[in-house]
Amino acid sequence: MRIVMASDHGGLELRQMVLEHVRERGYEVVDLGTHEAASVDYPDYAVMAAEKLRNGEADRAVLVCGTGLGISMAANRHKGIRAAVCHNEFEARMSRQHNDANVLVLGGRVIGPGLAASIFDAWMSAEFEGGRHQNRVDKIESIDG
Repeated sequence: MRIVMASDHGGLELRQMVLEHVRERGYEVVDLGTHEAASVDYPDYAVMAAEKLRNGEADRAVLVCGTGLGISMAANRHKGIRAAVCHNEFEARMSRQHNDANVLVLGGRVIGPGLAASIFDAWMSAEFEGGRHQNRVDKIESIDG
């Protein structure tokens, strides 16, 4: 499985730590940066990650900004992207099981690296349950704002 990872400057440090954890788990990673602490715009990184997912260059994505909120809003503007900001393992599992989230979003100024790694593991190990949840995901995908 190939995972694309990206962050703005506010998520740089946490992304780098989670990136090592993801690689240790044996996943192939496409690291889009940012690679410097200079201020950058999180929508640019959300767009790059969404494009990689939509064109099949990655199976899932992990995005990080200061809170996770801005980059998730930008990512969710793209058809086929279901980005979920998760602060704990329960939210991560539910985002996969009930919402078929294909993007995990973390807040670099909100959670620490140990919790972020646990959240990632819970997210990756959970499977979409389909059934009644599929109808809801289909409704999300049919929204044309």
